Amino acid sequence: MEKKVKFVDILVIGLALFAMFFGAGNLIFPPYLGTNAGSDWMIGFLCFFIADVGLALVAIMAMIQKGDVSMHGVTGKLGNTAATIINTAIVLCIGPFLAIPRTAAVTFEMGIQSQPVLSGINSWIFGLVFFGITLLLTIRPSAVVDVIGKFLTPILVICLLTTIIIGMVNPIGPIVETADFPTVKEGVIQGYQTMDVLASIVFVTIILSSAKDKGYTEKKTTMNVVMGSSVVAAIGLFIIYGGLAFLGATTSAGGFEGLGQAQLVVAIVKSLIGDAGVWLLGVIVFFACLTTAIGLTSSVASYFKDLTKGKISYEKMVIITVVFSYIVSNFGLDKIISIAAPILSLLYPVILVMIILTYFHKQIHNDNIYIFASIAALIVSALDILAGYPFGSAFMFIKKLPLAEFQFSWIIPAVIAGIIGKFVPPIRKNN
Repeated sequence: MEKKVKFVDILVIGLALFAMFFGAGNLIFPPYLGTNAGSDWMIGFLCFFIADVGLALVAIMAMIQKGDVSMHGVTGKLGNTAATIINTAIVLCIGPFLAIPRTAAVTFEMGIQSQPVLSGINSWIFGLVFFGITLLLTIRPSAVVDVIGKFLTPILVICLLTTIIIGMVNPIGPIVETADFPTVKEGVIQGYQTMDVLASIVFVTIILSSAKDKGYTEKKTTMNVVMGSSVVAAIGLFIIYGGLAFLGATTSAGGFEGLGQAQLVVAIVKSLIGDAGVWLLGVIVFFACLTTAIGLTSSVASYFKDLTKGKISYEKMVIITVVFSYIVSNFGLDKIISIAAPILSLLYPVILVMIILTYFHKQIHNDNIYIFASIAALIVSALDILAGYPFGSAFMFIKKLPLAEFQFSWIIPAVIAGIIGKFVPPIRKNN
């Protein structure tokens, strides 16, 4: 008999999904948008939210609708080799190349550098402690991680909500109009930077497992639970991220220039709550980032263990991931973000094309539609990135394509290429 959906189950799974998407590293992006966009902060926030949470939820629903919740379920139509390359790129981005090092960099800048008494500790020394703990708890999983996740994430959210309310009641300053800030473009790019769309392809298996553990085994009820949980998570993230963007906007009148993204959050908290709030934020961010690093490290190690069919053991891959992440984390947060921007701008359009087409997999009978559309998105995105460099003047025509001002110049070419692909005989039969 089909189990009736209970709201409490939707709430619990929704909060779990919220916790997975809400990494402490994501704290830095909305305030940055707010302070630079000023009176346009709401526009920047909405673009950020759509490019982050909105697209992540679309990815989850696309995978469930198809009935294949593996990474291959999204990229498989590109062929095994291409799918493996894309999947590996995703794992590396949410792993040792970008996301894991960022957890340590954010923690260092928000939790260590912001404390004068800890100023003698440099990033290399801090990284040894941070990644040493990550290594120990990932190779030998412990209930400590669950305790940290269950208690510190709610505490972090409560502290943030309190800060947001204080900032609304007693704003830091007036929200003013700013000049020469590409609000829409930056909103989309910052949404990309969270990497939640990429992470959602991994997270969906955890969500479905939670639903099944609660007795929801029928596809219809599972869909209802996941959809309801997604709404819960989206509402929570909308409130937190919107509040943080507003707090950033209250600094737009000046006095916070020259601060990095992490330092801006610290400065806002200090202005509203004082030194005690900065200490509390630092401690909680440490544990929140630590749990994120542990989860991502475990996912990376499991992926490469399966990819190599056990030739590289889980334990060895954990060590490799931790060591590499430790080295990259010392580049500094701003450097990691600057490195991430072009990589994600290149990777995201291909993933988004595959996610959207996944919704229509029953109507698509020629894999060339997937292949042609993805290649077009990849080429246009690459040219768009090159156009931003001093030597890229020959590619400036990309900036004149429809939707280019919104960072979506790849959409029309991808649609045209997909239509062309429909009429090209497939090399292999669509499965």
